[in-house]
Amino acid sequence: MDYLQVIQNKIINKDHLSKLVANYRLKNQKIVFTNGCFDLLHKGHVTYLAQAASLGNRLIVGLNSDNSVQKLKGMHRPIQDQDSRSLIMASLHVVSAVVIFEEDTPLELIKQIEPDFLVKGGDWEPSKIVGSDIVAGYGGQVISIPFIDGYSTTSIESKIKLS
Repeated sequence: MDYLQVIQNKIINKDHLSKLVANYRLKNQKIVFTNGCFDLLHKGHVTYLAQAASLGNRLIVGLNSDNSVQKLKGMHRPIQDQDSRSLIMASLHVVSAVVIFEEDTPLELIKQIEPDFLVKGGDWEPSKIVGSDIVAGYGGQVISIPFIDGYSTTSIESKIKLS
C-alpha cells in the first residue's frame, strides 16, 4: 500500500469537501470540525485532536493557509509552510480530512460542512467561537476542549530561539 498517497488523499479542496461530507452523511456519520494553524505539531495538538475526534465519526480539520497564519500571528509565522502542515495533519489517524482555507476565519467552511460538533481549544469560550451561532442554530454542539498546560507552538519557538 502506498501510505503517502493515502495521506495525501486526505488533503482536499473546498470543491471535493461537499462530496466528502455528503458521503459521510449518507453513512449517518457524525462530523466534527475544528480549525487552526497547527504550525509546530506538539503533544497539546495531538491530545486536542484525539479528544475532538472522539466526539464523532469523522474529524475534518480546517487549516489556515500561510497567508492567513501571517495575518493572525505575524510575518515570522508560519514556521512550516501549509503543504508541510497539511501533510503532517493528514498523517494523523484521527484526522479524516484536511482542507486549507485562505479566509481570516473558517466561517464559510463551517457553513459548507454543517458539522455536528464544532470544536476549538480551551482559550475559546463556546459562544465566541466563529460559527457557533450557526451550528447551535441547527442543533449542533459547540465545544471548547481544555488545553494541556505547557504545550504551545509559541513556547517551542521561544525554546528554539534561546538555544
